[in-house]
Amino acid sequence: MSSPSPSHSSTDVPAALAAAVREYRQQGDLGALLDRVKAIVRDAPADALPSAAAPFTDLPEVVIPVYERIVEASPNEAQPMVILANAYWLTGRGADVVGELAERARHVDPGNRGAWHLWALAQSDPRARMERWQQVAERFPADQLARAALADNAASVAGAEHDPLALDLAVRTYEGLWAEASRDEERRALEESIAKLKGWKL
Repeated sequence: MSSPSPSHSSTDVPAALAAAVREYRQQGDLGALLDRVKAIVRDAPADALPSAAAPFTDLPEVVIPVYERIVEASPNEAQPMVILANAYWLTGRGADVVGELAERARHVDPGNRGAWHLWALAQSDPRARMERWQQVAERFPADQLARAALADNAASVAGAEHDPLALDLAVRTYEGLWAEASRDEERRALEESIAKLKGWKL
């Protein structure tokens, strides 16, 4: 197939991306897909790209070059940074790259929970990661996913470092989640975790 032209209007970007993905699924050539997507988005209107890429959110190979272009064009918008950082994370791009983008997104929009989640995930040190999740849980107290991550990380720190304070944090956080749980299987799983932690001898 012939290469796409270097400039695409907002109307033909979705079709060009769809054609690139079809060819990739047929031939499996990742390098060709990346080159083609970069060429499609290079001069395309940045505001047309999110909707054009929406059908391919399960393909980081498409999301990354598209959202690199969007972030470049919209450096003061947090959500594109979060989407790009998440795609980087899924492809194992590295905690430093993910953390830097998440940090930028947090500063642009302190209310973006996705930015805070990725900022916490990107921390490689277990205790520092636990402390970051604690900050996220305190900032967004209704965020059960953040509190579950806090409990899991606190339990890991307690086990690795024989830290009774981290153990207490894990138990208290799991108990809070148990009090809010609506499904029986979820409550049972939390009860098992709490009983196991309470049985630890540090």
